[in-house]
Amino acid sequence: MDIALLRTFLEVAATGSFVNASDRLFVTQSAVSLRVQRLEDSLGKQLFTRSKAGAELTAAGREFERYALSLIKIWEEARQQIGVPEGYTKSLTIAAQYSLWPRLGFRWIDRMQADLPTLNVRAELGMADRIMRFLVEGIVQIGLMYNPQLRPGLTAQKVLDEELVLVSSWPASFDEIAEHYVFVDWGPEFVHAHALEIPDLTNPGLTLSLGAMSAEYVVMRKAAAYLPARYIKRYLDEGRLHLIPDAPRFAYPVWSVWRDDLNEDIRTVAEAALLAVRTQLDEEKSAVIAELAEISSGDSVQVLGSNGEFK
Repeated sequence: MDIALLRTFLEVAATGSFVNASDRLFVTQSAVSLRVQRLEDSLGKQLFTRSKAGAELTAAGREFERYALSLIKIWEEARQQIGVPEGYTKSLTIAAQYSLWPRLGFRWIDRMQADLPTLNVRAELGMADRIMRFLVEGIVQIGLMYNPQLRPGLTAQKVLDEELVLVSSWPASFDEIAEHYVFVDWGPEFVHAHALEIPDLTNPGLTLSLGAMSAEYVVMRKAAAYLPARYIKRYLDEGRLHLIPDAPRFAYPVWSVWRDDLNEDIRTVAEAALLAVRTQLDEEKSAVIAELAEISSGDSVQVLGSNGEFK
């Protein structure tokens, strides 16, 4: 069986569109159509009902989908196990969104390999939808992301609350940053809370959908933005970024998503390592929030989108 045909079938099934599947697979739409046609010819069944609205699985397509997922999973297990380098006995592939690699994902790898030296680790990068697809197909066994969408065979666990705090590249008050504010799009919940509670703090000229990478932009310019406390603590310690007194913070949950069929020995090591890293990050994050509370009026920091306060 041609694995490329199976991946193409699953991509069309996931996106409901030959066009969207071609974009995500980086091939032409005609190539996607040809692959699906070859698969349908091999099976002797039509797998999709085509229309202007897109592509919908037929009854045969829905039945074949679970077999396609199983075949992909078996292929990935074989590829990863056979590819284990000499001296290693187990293999694990993990994925994370860009913002979650620095100071979380990389530390997690270090801790896992320290606890299980014979574990070979492969790391992948992607947005939440790509990571979820890799998890479903068995390419990845564990993923770190902000907005998981649960599927059968997967389990999600909350890792921590990412604390987004307002910082600037120079010492400034809340009233001094409007002209230099960069809006970082942290997702619909953040956008909604931001619009409701600090509508005057806008910058229609620049929006960044780059997550924590936006810190690299801010530190090199006279700019201000909402960034993760976990990520920017080093910049605060170096004096390259500065907390804005009295600025509300925003809690943004980070999730780990696990394949249910993950090897139990690997799961035990991975969970323990992630817990240890989380504990360390909680301490660093709390130090940043405590500093923000200390420089703000009163003894608490408002939370965007919530009536709660940090004391």
